[in-house]
Amino acid sequence: MAAKWLGGKSGGSSEWAGFIDRGVSIEGKIVIAGMFRVDGHVKGSIASDHGLLLGENAHVEGQIDANDVTIAGRFDGNIFAKERVEIQSKGVVTGEIHSPCLVIQSGGILDGHCHMLSAARQEEPLTIPIRSGSQVVSQA
Repeated sequence: MAAKWLGGKSGGSSEWAGFIDRGVSIEGKIVIAGMFRVDGHVKGSIASDHGLLLGENAHVEGQIDANDVTIAGRFDGNIFAKERVEIQSKGVVTGEIHSPCLVIQSGGILDGHCHMLSAARQEEPLTIPIRSGSQVVSQA
């Protein structure tokens, strides 16, 4: 079941804490212990000590604090991820991402800034302003 929720990825050893289904709207602060999926509308902050998946029907406005964030829907705000952020092909992010690893699949959109920690100097972030569409931009 976890692999289905993550779009075919292995869910690892983390347990699923739950989900917000399509058609559900929540406003406020959500604190989660475990993996969590959002397919509804959330306005506020989401904090998870594991992973967070925003499904294709998700629309989240606010702030996310998690280890791993996967976005297939829409997110507006700030993301603070300890390990990785992935924007899937139908995902749209408007705002700022703070993470040591960012993956944008072809078709995924990031309209904002990405603050990545340099591997050599963890204390100084590397800031990359990005506005992308369906084209792939690479930097050498």
